[in-house]
Amino acid sequence: MLIPRPGPSTLQGGSLNIVVLGGGRVGGAIVRDLTAVDDFNVTVADVDPVTVERLLEDGADGMCIDLSDPANIERAIADADLVVGAVPGFMGYRTVEQVIDAGKPIVDISFFPEDAFALSAKAAKAGVTCLVDCGIAPGLSNLVLGRLEAALDETHSFRCLVGGLPVERNWPWDYKAPFSPADVLEEYTRPARFRRDGQEVVVPALSDVELVHFPGLGTLEAFATDGLRSLLKNAKTPTMVEKTLRYPGHAELMRILRDAGFFGKAPIQAASGQVRPLDVTSALLFDQWQFEEGEPDLTVMRMEVEGTKDGHRVLHVYNLLDHYHPETETSSMARTTGYMCTALVNVVASGLWTEPGVAAPEMVGAREDCFHAVMKHLEARDVHIFHHRQDL
Repeated sequence: MLIPRPGPSTLQGGSLNIVVLGGGRVGGAIVRDLTAVDDFNVTVADVDPVTVERLLEDGADGMCIDLSDPANIERAIADADLVVGAVPGFMGYRTVEQVIDAGKPIVDISFFPEDAFALSAKAAKAGVTCLVDCGIAPGLSNLVLGRLEAALDETHSFRCLVGGLPVERNWPWDYKAPFSPADVLEEYTRPARFRRDGQEVVVPALSDVELVHFPGLGTLEAFATDGLRSLLKNAKTPTMVEKTLRYPGHAELMRILRDAGFFGKAPIQAASGQVRPLDVTSALLFDQWQFEEGEPDLTVMRMEVEGTKDGHRVLHVYNLLDHYHPETETSSMARTTGYMCTALVNVVASGLWTEPGVAAPEMVGAREDCFHAVMKHLEARDVHIFHHRQDL
């Protein structure tokens, strides 16, 4: 059911119809940011009528629809000129494929485990632009490495540390999830793939823990998770690692739960019948890991790229520390992830990136004009990324 927003049904002087699939925390930030652009007519599709009604107040049209049904995705995007995918990770690949089959360009943030490049030939044949992993990490991290691989004569190593955290620590987890706990737990179970001296290395998630100090924030722990994704396919840098940041002690708690079987996906027999341990754990953590309305969070990120330029060894460091935005009541993780996505939507909508086929942000970042357009977009939304170069 389509719910029109109050007022005129079409934008004055604008005709680009954008459909955002999913209106959760991040999807909502995406919708609100896109509706501020005069040339965009934005519709959000979500199963939750309360979510849709709330986003109507921000200037979007709304569609209450169950996106787990493929037929409903086809209905939702029928009039779209461009689609934004913001569904849960387990729905992501199928949703992207269906949008491609419909001949619509898509910018997607869903963190799905499948290889998006398996859809590249289909997208290219259809003449469809498809950008995937368009969040903060993967996303911004890929964009930065892609730019430096293009700008430097040679890159030797890439290291990315990133995490979203509550400002206030609470026992026992010292953590809350800005998105679904199931998606977080997936990061804690999937083996982490790195690259060392040109060779792929696989280690268990939550391993290789180290303490890292961040000025103005304190000491955090960094541990292995599987975040490099498309960089393992597209980047030529011989040594690459990405780690997740949490308050110290979190990784050990998660390893205890994982190793004790609480993240298991195989059904077990309980008194009430067959259950998956992961489903029970996710349900228990959902309330405990939920941010309260207006509760502040932060996003911290450090990217380091070492390489050579004109015969000199150099180190480029990019730092980000972002906080909850009280004026817009938008969480930091929703801001940083959502605005990175809307930056890439604008890159596509403006015609800066028109390549058919599947592409990841490192491919976009290799283009200097695209890179600076994204950085300008983020800066305009008070997402500040501080860059410095050091000669080694």
